[in-house]
Amino acid sequence: MTYCIRRMEKSDLSQVNEIDHEAFPTQWPPPNYRQELQNQLAHYIVLYDNTRTLESPVAKHRPGIFGRLSRFWRPGDGHTPESAAPRHTTQYIIGFSGIWMMADEAHITNIAVRQEFRGRGLGEMLLIATIDIARELKASLMTLEVRASNVAAQKLYGKYGFAQAGLRRGYYLDNHEDAIIMSTESIDSPAFQAHLQELRQAVARKFS
Repeated sequence: MTYCIRRMEKSDLSQVNEIDHEAFPTQWPPPNYRQELQNQLAHYIVLYDNTRTLESPVAKHRPGIFGRLSRFWRPGDGHTPESAAPRHTTQYIIGFSGIWMMADEAHITNIAVRQEFRGRGLGEMLLIATIDIARELKASLMTLEVRASNVAAQKLYGKYGFAQAGLRRGYYLDNHEDAIIMSTESIDSPAFQAHLQELRQAVARKFS
């Protein structure tokens, strides 16, 4: 398999909604990703398998920050830059993530991976790419909310420099579960970037 990352497009929405429902089945109301794509504060990416496709047309690639995400993987690590992907069929979306930019803060709205692909480091791949995007958008720090019961996600975010910064009681409407607020320190700091580079290389080695 060859994994690539690019900007989310309208042609991805049916697959994105499927992944979202699988990952967050009790979330209500469900996100409106069509509307999110029109939100200038929102930035969404998808992770896809470049060797697996669905038979339907796709939108043209748009350059910019997301077109440069091929730098996420170094030459020879087994991954193909987005520009080399076939464009005549719909790419098979494995996961997605998104952020909202608020002043100098990037808020992670969600990270989701298809169930059959979980446990392979692909969520980390998306998280690293999301941090890269936040930095290119001039964010100084990143925040998110995570369910108090989702210990695995909390450990993953902690690994990437997120620490508990607060609590939102009864935040989730489906069961009134509390949300733990997590935040990074400066994502531009030498210490944060050095740690991120170590983690990036470790993830890349999994797929080399």
